[in-house]
Amino acid sequence: MLITFKSKAAADVVMYEEHANRILDLLHKDHKLGVITAAETANAIKLLEGEVTLSKAHVASEAIKRDILAHHGEDGDDNEHEPPQTVSFSSRAYPLLEMLRAAHQENQDVLWGV
Repeated sequence: MLITFKSKAAADVVMYEEHANRILDLLHKDHKLGVITAAETANAIKLLEGEVTLSKAHVASEAIKRDILAHHGEDGDDNEHEPPQTVSFSSRAYPLLEMLRAAHQENQDVLWGV
């Protein structure tokens, strides 16, 4: 399922629910319907930037490495598949972070589920 974040300050940001949930949990917001008010944007930016910094400091977990090895094999034989690539938390969060920055600058709310 998709979640669409809306703000008068920026273009809509669409994310898969499973990826948006991590951000919404961090901000202590409801997953289905909610608002980050203009007054809350500064704190939301700070929290999200902190999580991005933290996520960049950690390498891929052992579970992810095991999944890649299980699919592609230890010897790298991937049956002519593309090399495995992961999308980082910072890459997934970037569009919403930019929306929050624009909303903060223009004193606008960010809404989803409406």
